[in-house]
Amino acid sequence: MSNRQSNAPTTTVSRGGLIIALSVIAALATGVIALYRQPVEAADIVVYKSQACGCCGKWVDHLKANGFRVGVRERNNLQPIKDKLGVPHRPRSCHTAEIGGYVIEGHVPADVIARLLKERPPIKGLAVPGMPMGSPGMEGPRRDAYDILAFREAGPAMVYASR
Repeated sequence: MSNRQSNAPTTTVSRGGLIIALSVIAALATGVIALYRQPVEAADIVVYKSQACGCCGKWVDHLKANGFRVGVRERNNLQPIKDKLGVPHRPRSCHTAEIGGYVIEGHVPADVIARLLKERPPIKGLAVPGMPMGSPGMEGPRRDAYDILAFREAGPAMVYASR
């Protein structure tokens, strides 16, 4: 056994210094995460859609034209999102969105979404089943009449608005 002393420098960190260092690291990490997620967090409405769907893109344009800040999340398979958000099977459509604690399914007009946010009814969300011609994003040579349905966690949907 030898009594050699090491020439390596020793560093001591005070408890306060360690806490400050960890706080700085946490703040930097939080800033990086916020920067990465900023486009969706800054959105009024988050839209889940397929990249290939043209009518979904037109619906997003409709929302933007009506003053909504839109965050888009492209997905290959929307069924898990619809299941997670509790969209009933019957009124499912091509895209799903979240806004203000509500779920929006399909081609719901922006003014009806604004009405929903103003009235704040005790529902899960709104849906326009299918893809009716003349609804936002489905503009074309004709305009079909359609209903915007309100749905709850359980029970039948009811008509919230008609066009």
